[in-house]
Amino acid sequence: MRPCLTRFRPLLFALAAGCCFLSGCATFKGWFRPGDRLALRQTTFAALPGWNADDQSKAAVALQRSCGQMMLKPPAAAFDVGGRTGTMAELQAVCTALAAAPPQDGAAARKFFEAHFTPYVMSGNAGTQGLFTGYYEPTLHGSTRRHGKYIVPIYGRPENLVTVDLGVFNPALKGEHIVGRVDKGKALVPYYDRAAIDRGALKGVGETIVWVNNAVDAFFLHIQGSGRIVMSDGKVLRVGYAAQNGLPYVAIGRAMVERGYLDKSNVSMQSIRAWLEGHPKQAAQVMDINESYIFFRKLGRATGPLDGPLGAEGVPLVPRRSLAVDHSLIPYGVPVWIDAANPSGGDDLRRLMVAQDTGGAITGAVRGDFFWGAGKEATEMAGLMDSKGRAWMLLPKPEEKPSVWRKRLEGWWRGLARALHLRGGNDGQ
Repeated sequence: MRPCLTRFRPLLFALAAGCCFLSGCATFKGWFRPGDRLALRQTTFAALPGWNADDQSKAAVALQRSCGQMMLKPPAAAFDVGGRTGTMAELQAVCTALAAAPPQDGAAARKFFEAHFTPYVMSGNAGTQGLFTGYYEPTLHGSTRRHGKYIVPIYGRPENLVTVDLGVFNPALKGEHIVGRVDKGKALVPYYDRAAIDRGALKGVGETIVWVNNAVDAFFLHIQGSGRIVMSDGKVLRVGYAAQNGLPYVAIGRAMVERGYLDKSNVSMQSIRAWLEGHPKQAAQVMDINESYIFFRKLGRATGPLDGPLGAEGVPLVPRRSLAVDHSLIPYGVPVWIDAANPSGGDDLRRLMVAQDTGGAITGAVRGDFFWGAGKEATEMAGLMDSKGRAWMLLPKPEEKPSVWRKRLEGWWRGLARALHLRGGNDGQ
């Protein structure tokens, strides 16, 4: 394989340089500057603020959903996180115990987690303090065909979108990808940005899976990554993330402050949306600042409150219990205890979550995106959430393996007890 690496190295660096020129190197942060590192320090459940006040049975529901994916993996598969090495068999043993006796209330769930997990303080390069934002499942209105007010396309994955896994060429680049398209000269070039797509760059190569009636709603659907679309016949279609154009996500709030459109002290999803809807002639240009573009796939019909959108792990998310994380540092399926400021100003959010999703803006060891669910309250809370906080990861307790001497001692003791029993013990009782 080394000759192949030598052959492709100039191409890889050329690709990196080209994409760096276009995107400010955001896609290749691991190449040019050190990424964040996750460190874990063992602690106790008593040290988790608010642990006894939470209803962990709701987190158990989320864990059960993750177990469906984790049980499909080979037991011997590596499960390494934060310098701790293990195998999937450890998590699968927890899943088996959970399936055998699912906790029916918060107290039982708390005992379950305490019996099967050990908590670890999470920290990154900047320490234990991190950032927690929120996201939600938006509701849009759409139609299967373009007519009347339904003129904004929601695209499926285009035929000409190419994703290159650089780890295939060099193990040192594991987790790094290039997304682009092949041009007429058969060269791989960056994919179209948001502005080009909105001008019709996908004509002939992009399938429109649904048409919606509001460009601002579509923009926020791209930010959230999934959503419900109320169709003109009254049925509800759910769409989820399928692919991305490979260009970096840019939060337009900062640019809007720099241009004087918003005050720095009042930047939120709500204020951004209000400005965009109040300035329709300028809205498209402002939204184009975020060159990132998301492509979607149909997920079927929404049937109930527990029928959540699919996260990146491939399981339905649970409102207020599913957490989006930096998957390069944190594996899916692990429980994470968070202590973060409440965006509404109430008591701190202290609860057990499960890592089940990820996002382009979610990078770092102590970084999470809190899934609020769907509806008005979820939309409001997610838009306001920009909270400092801490996190603790729960990892399976290692299986106790008695020493050889302990086994011999236990065997000797069992033999003695058996002999005493057969003789009736000291008093025949």
